[in-house]
Amino acid sequence: MSRKVIYIISDIDRALAFEWLAEQLDPSRIKAEFILLNPGPSVLEDYLTRNHFPVTRFTVGGKKDWLKTIIRLYLYLRKAGPAIVHCHLLQACILGLTAARSAGIKVRIHTRHHSSLHHVYFRKGIFWDRWNNNMSTHIVAISASVMKILVDWEHVPVEKTRLVPHGFLLEKFETSNEDMLTDLRLKYDLAGKGPVVGVVSRLTEWKGVQYIIPAFQEFLMFHPQAVLMLFNAEGEYKDAIQEQLKAIPGDSIRMISFEPNMAEAYQLLDMFVHVPIDDHSEAFGQVYIEAFASGVPMVATKSGIGNDILLHRENAIVVEYRSSRAIFEGMECLTKDLPLREQIVLNAKKAARQFSLNNMIKDLTTLYESA
Repeated sequence: MSRKVIYIISDIDRALAFEWLAEQLDPSRIKAEFILLNPGPSVLEDYLTRNHFPVTRFTVGGKKDWLKTIIRLYLYLRKAGPAIVHCHLLQACILGLTAARSAGIKVRIHTRHHSSLHHVYFRKGIFWDRWNNNMSTHIVAISASVMKILVDWEHVPVEKTRLVPHGFLLEKFETSNEDMLTDLRLKYDLAGKGPVVGVVSRLTEWKGVQYIIPAFQEFLMFHPQAVLMLFNAEGEYKDAIQEQLKAIPGDSIRMISFEPNMAEAYQLLDMFVHVPIDDHSEAFGQVYIEAFASGVPMVATKSGIGNDILLHRENAIVVEYRSSRAIFEGMECLTKDLPLREQIVLNAKKAARQFSLNNMIKDLTTLYESA
């Protein structure tokens, strides 16, 4: 007999992970429904509706809507009677878990999608982290780093936690569409350019992009046709990054707020750089896995899932934190040492396989059926 799981998700427009989840759950074992807490329609809502997955949107525009949303969720859950409520992202967790507990839902799960963010940058948020921890019967940690924050920093009983790393449709990153690649090369004016260095990161202080810019500036002295592509280039640190970029010729930089075809965009890159400033700021770091699966050699620091999978000179060039010089040397290494580069790519592709979507679905199904 299948178990009814209601997912409550907030502040999401497009999210491939939830589309994949909806597609891959076995309906004979898990009957899934979705509640979206958003200020308006979203790409995810449209996808779920078009593909006939049960979805309901509650309009939430901020804290002013919290009380009425908790009441609406409570009434909805009392009527729907799910065996499990599983919440994702902060606002959904605060409102959804509170309503679910009030409605008498016995199994209340939340996935912790952030790591030390509130402890370091937004101390007031620790209250809500502890609230969500207390409201939950089970907490999904997406990496050992998140598990450490939960257990060591926030004193959550270890038996309340489950380690379930993100899963990916790896084949989307392993294959390339040549027509799409041709269009992307034209779109970003890459003819005759290279090496192409890629970064996929919001522009926020702890992502460490400010250390990549000086490294690329030095790299450009030796490789004058090199291009730095900054994807997802939005965030509160954007002004500081743009100030740094003034020292680099404009035709060597591509700043991209949003690229809808990121799986193909990885294939444009000769190397990838991801350098969070410490081992705990990244909760997971899906770009580690995406670059691994795409066969793009990486210069990286260890953070989030990177703590568990990065091996220096085996599947990546691992560098010290906050060091532009180390990043530059890593980029040079990948450019000059072609046998090492090839070995890194081969090993990285093998390492990515443990993060298949099937593995995540199996872990979640086991959790739901045993809870």
